[in-house]
Amino acid sequence: MRVDIDDVTVEIAGTRLVDEVRLSACEGKFVGLVGPNGSGKSTLLRTVYRALRPAAGAVRLDGADLHAMDARAAARVLAALPQESSAEFDFTVAEVVAMGRLPHTGRTAVSDRRICAEAMARTEVGHLAGRGFLGLSGGEKQRVLIARALAQQPRVLVLDEPTNHLDIAHQLDVLSLVRDSGLTVLAALHDLNLAAAHCDVLYVIDGGRIVASGPPHDVLQPALLARVFGVRAHPVRHPETGALQLLFDLLP
Repeated sequence: MRVDIDDVTVEIAGTRLVDEVRLSACEGKFVGLVGPNGSGKSTLLRTVYRALRPAAGAVRLDGADLHAMDARAAARVLAALPQESSAEFDFTVAEVVAMGRLPHTGRTAVSDRRICAEAMARTEVGHLAGRGFLGLSGGEKQRVLIARALAQQPRVLVLDEPTNHLDIAHQLDVLSLVRDSGLTVLAALHDLNLAAAHCDVLYVIDGGRIVASGPPHDVLQPALLARVFGVRAHPVRHPETGALQLLFDLLP
C-alpha cells in the first residue's frame, strides 16, 4: 500500500510545526524520516496515524484520504508504534499483543492465538507472554509493542523511534525484521547509521520542512549534515555490506 503525504501542514496552539510537507512511501519500501530534535518528525507521524489532524493537506493510502476513513477500517491497514506508549492497567504481554487483533472482523480464537504467537516469536517475546506489561524493562516493552503492531496484520507500519530502549542486537534485529516484513514502513529514526543501513529512502526534515530526500548515500552528505545537525560527518563503507556508515565529530 502506498502512502502519500500531500502538502501537510500542522499547527498547534497557533504555532506551525509542520509546513507543507510532501512525502511518498511506495508499497513495500522502508522510508526513514530523520532530523534534529524538534524538527517535526513526531508531529508529522502523528498525522499519519491519526493522532493529529492536519491544518491543511492530506495523508493518503492508495489515494484514499486517511482522515476520512472509519477508524476501524484505518486500523485494519495501518498500525503505529508511537514514541511514548503508556498503559494504565497491568495487562499481560499476551493480552497486550492480542489487542492488535481488535480491528479485524471474522476473527476466531484459534486464528488470533496463532497470529499473536507468530508475532511474539518474531520479536522474541514469547517467553514473556504471562508477564505483566508494566513490570517489563523498556526494551522488553518496546518489543512487545512491535509484536502488537505485527499482530494487527497491517499493510502500513508507522514507527516513531522504534529502537528506543533496545540494545544494539535487538536494534539490528527489529529493523531487519521490519525491513523484511514486506510492509510499507514509515519510520522516524534518531540513529543516522541505522537509517542508512536499513532504509530504502530517507527524508530529512528541519524546521518543519523537508530539506532533502533520496537514497541514503545521496542524502547523508557532509555538507547537509553540517547544516542540519551541526556536526562534521565522515562517510565510510561497512566492510561486509558496503552500506554507508558515518563517523562524527563536532564542527570546528
